[in-house]
Amino acid sequence: MNRRLVILTEIISPYRIPLFNALAAHAEIDLHVIFLSETDPSLRQWQVYKSEIRFSYEVLPSWRTRIGRYNVLLNSGLGRALKLAAPHGMLCGGYSYLASWQALVWTRARSTPFLLWSESNLQDARRGHAPVEFLKDQFLRQCTAFVVPGQSAGEYLRSRKIGGERIFTAPNAVENDFFAAAAANARANAAQIRSQLGLPDRYFLFAGRLVPEKGIFDLLAAYAKLDDPLRRQFGLVFVGDGPSRRALEDRAAAVVPGMIRFAGFAQREQLTKYYSLAETLILPTYTDTWGLVVNEAMASGLPVILSRAAGCASDLVQDGCNGLLVPPGDVAALASAMNRLAQQPQLCKTMGARNVERIAHYSPAAWAEGIVRAVETIRGEGD
Repeated sequence: MNRRLVILTEIISPYRIPLFNALAAHAEIDLHVIFLSETDPSLRQWQVYKSEIRFSYEVLPSWRTRIGRYNVLLNSGLGRALKLAAPHGMLCGGYSYLASWQALVWTRARSTPFLLWSESNLQDARRGHAPVEFLKDQFLRQCTAFVVPGQSAGEYLRSRKIGGERIFTAPNAVENDFFAAAAANARANAAQIRSQLGLPDRYFLFAGRLVPEKGIFDLLAAYAKLDDPLRRQFGLVFVGDGPSRRALEDRAAAVVPGMIRFAGFAQREQLTKYYSLAETLILPTYTDTWGLVVNEAMASGLPVILSRAAGCASDLVQDGCNGLLVPPGDVAALASAMNRLAQQPQLCKTMGARNVERIAHYSPAAWAEGIVRAVETIRGEGD
């Protein structure tokens, strides 16, 4: 039987479109996606790739503001949208917005299965405020089942006394073929692209928001600890923007010798060029529910140096095999990992090749299959 599934999620994220497209292509699923907002310009500069959307969707009227570090998003029209969609089941991307609670109440009143798409993990530094944790527990108790991207998110739910039979895995993914093809094209034109972008011949790469919790200052400090001859050979490229950029640039100016570049924010097509010509991606984050830049780098054939705090660490990286894992905040360990890979280019190539093979299992199709399994398992509850 064709199942009407509604996904409720915040914005039209470019990395989610391939996942939703894959799910919409399933014969068992009649998909409709409700976005709370088209984008969040205060945090993200992503291009909205509407021409790539192959699923039914709508964007609710919204009002957005920030109160301190909290993002407040209010919507109208959700009840009308749900009534028109008449879902057999709902997948909700989080519990941070009022619309998520409204959707939970709406589905519970109609005995419609409600699945939470949960990415929280035990390493997440944003946890710990008692009122927030209380509200989380109230929300979790009302959910029919849960979809997680990997091991860390599953462990988090089990720590909140959620039974394993209610947890389903849909592996977090990007469009691997897109990044692989872009990498091959960029490497065939490497000299021209290096000249255009002002890139060093060899460099470590960071891609993400320039905020302290991403470990960017630790990364700069670790680079500064490398021997002078190595810093003359290897650059450090930051791709992204954020409130800490100026402070990071100021500190970088004191690292001599060194080749440190700040590329600013890069849209998807431009970002692939930085991945393709880098030696290693480094994500020394203190808190990250997953870290999709790791998927993108692996699909591009890069080894990774990754903080154990990243949600994807236990799923994607086997230490010493396809990358290196370091404790968050450990500058000495990070510098040692950077030095090791810089000194062993053949190991980098081997790790990169292993990553292409490993990330193939983390595809939009695999994500869609995980969602279908969850929907089929609970299907009787909404009939």
